[in-house]
Amino acid sequence: MDAPARTIVFVNLAHIFTHYGLLILATAVLAMVVQEGATFGTTYGPILALGTGMFVIYGLGSLPMGWIAERTGRPALLLLFFLGTGAGMVLAGFATGPWTLAAAMFVMGAFSAIYHPIGTAMLVDAAGDRVGASVGVNGVFGNLGVALAPIVTAAVAAAFGWRWGFILPGLLCIAGGLLYWREGLVDVARAKAAGKPFPTIPPAVVRRAVIVLLCIATTSGFVFNGFTLLLPKLMQERLAGSPDLLPVVGVLAFLVTLCGGLTQFTVGRLIDRQTLKRVFMPLALVQMPALLVLTQLSGWPVLLVSALLCASIFGQVTVNETMTARYVAPALRAKLYSIRFSVGFLGAALASPIVGWLHDWYGGSTAVLLVLGVFATVTLACALFFPDRQEELRPELWAQSLPKAAPVPAE
Repeated sequence: MDAPARTIVFVNLAHIFTHYGLLILATAVLAMVVQEGATFGTTYGPILALGTGMFVIYGLGSLPMGWIAERTGRPALLLLFFLGTGAGMVLAGFATGPWTLAAAMFVMGAFSAIYHPIGTAMLVDAAGDRVGASVGVNGVFGNLGVALAPIVTAAVAAAFGWRWGFILPGLLCIAGGLLYWREGLVDVARAKAAGKPFPTIPPAVVRRAVIVLLCIATTSGFVFNGFTLLLPKLMQERLAGSPDLLPVVGVLAFLVTLCGGLTQFTVGRLIDRQTLKRVFMPLALVQMPALLVLTQLSGWPVLLVSALLCASIFGQVTVNETMTARYVAPALRAKLYSIRFSVGFLGAALASPIVGWLHDWYGGSTAVLLVLGVFATVTLACALFFPDRQEELRPELWAQSLPKAAPVPAE
């Protein structure tokens, strides 16, 4: 395996731990109210809200990563991600009360903030001409983390207690970092990308793409995080109402999110053959109707519609990440990824308290689904304004779109 391929392997591994760690609490809370209700409380919303600080720093912390990478190097930051995120998970497993749990999860969020701006930039550079396919595969790994979090956390919490639901993945994350360190911290991806010049794109087109991308990041981040946080509770309410069925809840949530991961693989392949807007629009059109339908469903149809919704939400993430690769030069990608993920995860951070508050205030998932539907509609409106240019697939054509220089008058 050559150095770029090794880089992609560890970036994909880091993507699993990023999304797994962020969603442990969403399932662990179902065990905490039963196993340690005297310490952490017996109400779903307030415990789930303990993750708010984690999501806030996860968003804000992404902002400076592109600039920090210029001084420390991207591989060093990726190593710090593995070690720091794993340590935060272990600390959460030893929490003595709500405040220490919130503090440990804040540590998790701070180190997890490294991944998306740095890992995605490393991945895109290492991928070469197959950016769409590589981003799609990377999305599968990220959503494998999303899918595994509820099923593994539920099983571990039922067998050994909720604390091991944090400690076990934390130790594995640290082990992944030590293995990455042993392989050597070489930023071969940047050197590989330098071999092929990036085309000059008309500034007006770039500005339009970046503005739309940042707007989409805010709304889609809220929908993504809100639905993945709600999913275990939605499965419990509509399909497995008994507290004794916690492992069943985890299995159902796993099956739903697995559909999202498979969609990202397919969408990644399509992106290499179609313009981004043509792939993005069908995905965006699904979300609002599916969320509204879910407000009225119960029983097994909930599983089917949730799977369709996850496929749309997760497939959209692959498109969003490829937008930056197609419209922004490699030298600026890490910085723009920092800005984009910071904006997106601030929207995602709001999801944790809002989902918990709406669920407790209205006594169920319906109000949460309606609010997510509103945000999905805004995402669709933003997507309508994204450029639809064939130059995305044939970059050499961008030169024909540049304004012609005025002729120099003869003396």
